[in-house]
Amino acid sequence: MTAVAAILFAATALAGCSPAVAPELSGDIWVHDPAYVQQDDASYIYSTGNGQIGDGNIQIRRSEDDEIWEYVGEVWSEKPAWLEERVPGVDNLWAPELYEHDGTWYLYYAASTFGSNRSVIALATNTTLELEDPDYEWVDRGEVIASEGTDFNAIDAGIVEDADGTPWMSFGSFSSGLHMVQLEWPSGLRADDEEPLLIADRGLVENAIEAPFILPHDGQFYLFASRGFCCRGVDSTYEIIVGRSDAVTGPYLDADGGELLDDGGTVILTTDGTRIGPGGQSISGDMLAFHYYDGNADGQFTLGLLPLRWHDGWPTAEWPAESDPFK
Repeated sequence: MTAVAAILFAATALAGCSPAVAPELSGDIWVHDPAYVQQDDASYIYSTGNGQIGDGNIQIRRSEDDEIWEYVGEVWSEKPAWLEERVPGVDNLWAPELYEHDGTWYLYYAASTFGSNRSVIALATNTTLELEDPDYEWVDRGEVIASEGTDFNAIDAGIVEDADGTPWMSFGSFSSGLHMVQLEWPSGLRADDEEPLLIADRGLVENAIEAPFILPHDGQFYLFASRGFCCRGVDSTYEIIVGRSDAVTGPYLDADGGELLDDGGTVILTTDGTRIGPGGQSISGDMLAFHYYDGNADGQFTLGLLPLRWHDGWPTAEWPAESDPFK
């Protein structure tokens, strides 16, 4: 899940722009949980790692046109040693988030094992995303929050600043729902030890909601989340939902007035034909990034990029017709 600090000020421009059409994606687009960032010279996607490649570290892809994507490596060659102590059996690192503040890039990522809430959200920092820059180096900054022994799950971080510039981290997966904690600059770590604030909950035994991403737009805050089940190939039921609030801490309501604390949420993208289970979303500029499961490729997870448009104060996204090139 991705954001940049400037989006707090630039997001209002989205309403008056005509976003680009959906890019025709090619190259290495086998991406899960994309953290997407547009820059002047290139776009980057950081995504969940593969335990058989680069010690399972967060993967990096780069594109100069948002269409042709190149795999350019991993954040590190080896995971930080302390992660294995905090999360025994951790294989690959999950669900990164990229956020820029005052010339520093903050990379949040999760260490966990599937189906467990013995999880940690950790942080690394860098001064640049350009791999050829001599100053490029991801520096381990340690643990942000852990969830062992709690009723929440510390994965799927999303960063946002409120109107005063205070940073907040939303996070969560299943368990008791989506939560939020306050951070502080310049460390990017927690500002206090207050109990995490609950911002979305389905109230179900299988509380299938995760991957929060909060976007400031036109004086309000929009909470995007993935509802349903990921990681089941063609049987995945993920869909992207949204609610909005006047305050970063909520309450978040959907377009019908339903509370996201009570299984609310307006669907903005769901399964369409062979494009199955979109979710794991992030936003940069006027583009919504996500993964979906390709029914034409036995459910292989695949990158999606679609223009994010606005209508009557609500974001919308639409799949192109299946006959049109999308990948």
